[in-house]
Amino acid sequence: MNDDKKVLACVDQSKYAESVADYATWAAQRMQAPMELLHVIDRHPQLEAVKDHSGAIGLDAQENLLKQLSDKDEMRNRAARETGRVFLNGLRERSMAAGARAVDVRQRHGELETTLPELQGDVRLFVLGRRGASAQGTQRDLGRNLEWVVRSVNKPVLAVPDGFREPGRVLYAFDGSSVTRQGIQMIAGSPLLKGLPIHLLMAGKPQAQGPKQIAQARHTLEAAGFQVSMEIALGNPGAVVAEAVTAQQFDLLVMGAYSHSPWRSMFVGSKTTDLLRSARVPTLLLR
Repeated sequence: MNDDKKVLACVDQSKYAESVADYATWAAQRMQAPMELLHVIDRHPQLEAVKDHSGAIGLDAQENLLKQLSDKDEMRNRAARETGRVFLNGLRERSMAAGARAVDVRQRHGELETTLPELQGDVRLFVLGRRGASAQGTQRDLGRNLEWVVRSVNKPVLAVPDGFREPGRVLYAFDGSSVTRQGIQMIAGSPLLKGLPIHLLMAGKPQAQGPKQIAQARHTLEAAGFQVSMEIALGNPGAVVAEAVTAQQFDLLVMGAYSHSPWRSMFVGSKTTDLLRSARVPTLLLR
């Protein structure tokens, strides 16, 4: 990969921001890619309680009230922009101090779900926290923005936990689908995981072509210089993967997302999803 497409770190003012910046810095350094920190200011100001004066308020008073509300909105927007600017500059300094070669910052008003599709043409990898500010008050392990992004963009997404730990051992959940087969080619041709040992794990019901497919995947990675091991295990795919991550202390999980495979239901609230989420390691989701 020698193009100038960037690693785009999507940050909000949650506890995940520094971790997102750290993992994005790590990825950008390994891929020798530019990096950008994106902060999207949500257009949902809290509505203040206003007494209902319907029928009792004159035209001039209505105009004054609308102007007051407009002025308050503008003040909130200015404050949000300034807070965001300071926030982004702090993360930029953190990434530069960690060795990132080029870090841009971008701040936009709007919603993440409309912003990212507009930007993905210049993106090589998205990096997001497992949760963001919108999920901090809930018990959900994955925030709504992450789930939406995985469904909506066509670039790889690195979903990261709170707290950076440099990846050293990689578990690749290989299911034989076209997404995971193409992912093997992508990883073989990318510097992102070069030098890291990769364990290929195929789980689920026996597949006639499974042994051949995983052996071919291993050969492709080994031909690209990777140290590769492989395993075929019976059982619920999510449970097998979650157990392997914990038992063998992998610190990066790679898997396909939304393919016609046993992994298809991973992000639609199934028990398998809960088990995968419990792994608590950064997950590279292939599209």
